[in-house]
Amino acid sequence: MQPEVSSPPTDHSEALKHNQTIRNIAIIAHVDHGKTTLVDAMLTQSGLFRANEHTVERMMDSNELERERGITILAKTTGVHYHGVKINIVDTPGHSDFGGEVERALMIVDGVMLLVDASEGPLPQTRYVLMKALEAKLPPILVINKIDRPDARIPEVLNEIYDLFIDLDATEDQLDFPVIYTNAKAGIAKLTPEAESSDLRPLFDAILKNIPAPKGNPEAVLQLLVANLDYSEYLGRLAIGRVFSGVLKYGDEVSIAKLDGSYHNTRITKLYSFEGLKRVDETLGQPGDILAIAGVEGITIGETITSVENPKPLPHIQIDEPTISMVFTINTSPFSGREGNYVTSRNLRDRLDKELLTNVSIRVEEAGGPDAYKVMGRGELQLAILIEMMRREGFELMVGKPEILTKTLNGKLHEPLELLVIDCPEAFIGVVIEKLGSRKGKMAKMVNHGSGRVRLEFHIPSRGLIGLRSEMLTDTKGTAIMNSLFHGYIEWQGEIATRPTGSLVADRSGKTTGYAIWNLQERGEIFVAPGLEVYEGMVVGENARDADLNVNIVKEKKLTNMRASTADEAIRLVPPRILNLEQAIEFIRDDEFVEVTPQSIRLRKKILKANQR
Repeated sequence: MQPEVSSPPTDHSEALKHNQTIRNIAIIAHVDHGKTTLVDAMLTQSGLFRANEHTVERMMDSNELERERGITILAKTTGVHYHGVKINIVDTPGHSDFGGEVERALMIVDGVMLLVDASEGPLPQTRYVLMKALEAKLPPILVINKIDRPDARIPEVLNEIYDLFIDLDATEDQLDFPVIYTNAKAGIAKLTPEAESSDLRPLFDAILKNIPAPKGNPEAVLQLLVANLDYSEYLGRLAIGRVFSGVLKYGDEVSIAKLDGSYHNTRITKLYSFEGLKRVDETLGQPGDILAIAGVEGITIGETITSVENPKPLPHIQIDEPTISMVFTINTSPFSGREGNYVTSRNLRDRLDKELLTNVSIRVEEAGGPDAYKVMGRGELQLAILIEMMRREGFELMVGKPEILTKTLNGKLHEPLELLVIDCPEAFIGVVIEKLGSRKGKMAKMVNHGSGRVRLEFHIPSRGLIGLRSEMLTDTKGTAIMNSLFHGYIEWQGEIATRPTGSLVADRSGKTTGYAIWNLQERGEIFVAPGLEVYEGMVVGENARDADLNVNIVKEKKLTNMRASTADEAIRLVPPRILNLEQAIEFIRDDEFVEVTPQSIRLRKKILKANQR
């Protein structure tokens, strides 16, 4: 819900003029439909960079992990100028695990740009972000991107979007949206797919024409809603928010309306606005401005910065509940401390506390002991990204198997339910349905576009998704595209079959040998290469049967002075399956940990000694 703000009286001509020179817009879309690429083109064409200035692709993805994976993780704000109007753009993540970022971004804007791929059409996350935007009564501009794709189906995608709007109970006004056709990579926007164009001018014009100027009375009580947080090594915590009414000046004494109802007075020590990729110093914030503020210790998302004499807080932002948890604990393996700089429980606790400062959709509790913490989040990917960031910072830790957070409603146990959409070739329909049936998935819809690919929609308990992605890619030879979205709660669905295979566990320390691996290959799939150091209790492969098997993977070939007919036979090794972090987290069972260090990802048993297991 947009906070209530009173409209300004007519005599505030200065403020009204200021309001007319601002537009606040969020870009919302499904993951990988081209949001960040479009923002790149908008930044470049608005003249923010010198002709000879070096720029990188996807400038807004400032975080190293975002660049590698090609996904946006944190919502970011930028500003561009066009015809004397400042357009504040909020680039939001497209992955449902980071949905909390999207909800907050919509609180501080006056309209949305809905971006849809010209071939894939609307996907689950498109539905989710659009639903949130329509609830907030934000006017949309539809952008159909990637119109240059050879498999683009522009008219069909436009019809699918109209169906989606109607399905989400859009009002008459909301259905009357402008449509812009873009190729974000080339930086071109058109009003019709056939039109000639060489730049994004039609898109900028549509923003000025269709997105309303912000409302707000500069004479009223100051109300600034904090929708995001940032952290600066020099200034500490930065609160990012929008002024809804009143005026904020540099050096002002303000009151922070806390979530628990208390008030905390503080002084504004720095005020920034956003221009391109930089923060620019400001001395004054007026209604409609999106600002970053320093000097606000302990502020969190959803709180209001207001006047000291007459505080008027805005409604709080509701953040969706976490649905999955994992145990983070210190590394206790024989190799601990070899590769990382931060290995103690105090380091781990400090790092998790720092994450809580800026990431509101994560919760942390102690988990049965001083060295273990239960970290709760929105999905597997979100927690895997946190672990990946920690290992790159030099942390060593161990993580347990992901678990679902259940709720008791009306005396009955309920678990989270997901809407899962799978796009796969026709040949694999049977495999997909069979795989999801065993994981308690129920098919809701099946659409065949006639392009050789089929879209299947399922309702499936969140538990059923753990470990599904890697199995699905194997079963469909890497051709399936999976997207899921939180869909509410359902009564506990009973047991779901987990991994049907056991583990191959090293029974002694040493270095792996090609000879030992060659002998073990027929037992199952090996995860380690020859010459790698292992320890007792480390998982070195997947057993073809369902029981765990202790193996000697460091065995050497004994040499004798007797001549044998097989002496010169070359051994042929199957390349090992090296697991990445997400695959390792999906693979482990309840009695196993993933050991994460800056250089290695190892699987191990919780109890290392074979005779104690």
